[in-house]
Amino acid sequence: MLSHILVATDASEASDRIMDCVKGLAHVGSRRATLVHVFHVRDVGGLYEPLKREIQPRLEQQAALLREAGFEVTIETPLGFPAEELHRIARESEAKLLVAGSHGASLARDKLLGSTASELLHRLQLPMLLIRIQLMEEDGGLRCRAACQGMFRSILFPTDFSDNAEHAFVFLEHIVREANSDVTLLHVQDKSRIERHLKHRLEEFNEIDAERLAGMKLRLEQCGAKQVATEIPYGHPIEEILNRARGGDFSLIVMGAQGRGFLAEIFLGSVANQVARLAPLPVLLVPALR
Repeated sequence: MLSHILVATDASEASDRIMDCVKGLAHVGSRRATLVHVFHVRDVGGLYEPLKREIQPRLEQQAALLREAGFEVTIETPLGFPAEELHRIARESEAKLLVAGSHGASLARDKLLGSTASELLHRLQLPMLLIRIQLMEEDGGLRCRAACQGMFRSILFPTDFSDNAEHAFVFLEHIVREANSDVTLLHVQDKSRIERHLKHRLEEFNEIDAERLAGMKLRLEQCGAKQVATEIPYGHPIEEILNRARGGDFSLIVMGAQGRGFLAEIFLGSVANQVARLAPLPVLLVPALR
């Protein structure tokens, strides 16, 4: 299911740290990796060939790290618009997962996504693993660190029981089979929808949703999950998910994401978008089936 992965790289120190995370994907069946560095047509002009020669050694170093971990690796260096080229190569190579960092060469001290990662999310066409890159002070300077150690150890899975969430759950089942992860299933009773007219039915909703989560828990236990917890808080979904991500001992968030052609302005403003922007953990977003 995740055998072939496509990795966006800008050959920076931040993308070196992403390679450390990519090596961990071998634990969930990834065997082939395509490294893609896109030269932005707007910035490169007629310097494409000399810039390509200049950056090739760094890309080969990154490829070597993955080959040492047992991956079959190819390198692509197209000229074009980054999000378009990454999606094109993903389609043509039949990649199963896109891996990208939350920041690139121009790291900033904030929680926002880099421009390429944001555009990829807006046009999400295949599952995407977003790696959070952090800046750490070390020896009087700033160094990059990727928050991905033991990435499949303990997974937070927010669900609204939609078809998209069920599709994401299939990916979660695959990960659990391969990595025997601990999982917390989280369904937030949306206060903004319930409070005014449906508060008197909250207990009923909790009973129905607890039964749904119990069925999902059984499926994960049959896949080999070490431990499965279920939670049904009452509040605002974005706030509750982020609070659990920040306060719990989790290593990864897996959730469904709205894709092209859906409501909520395609992706902007959605719960998944805000979690991807603000969560301190890697986030695996799975688009809906088309």
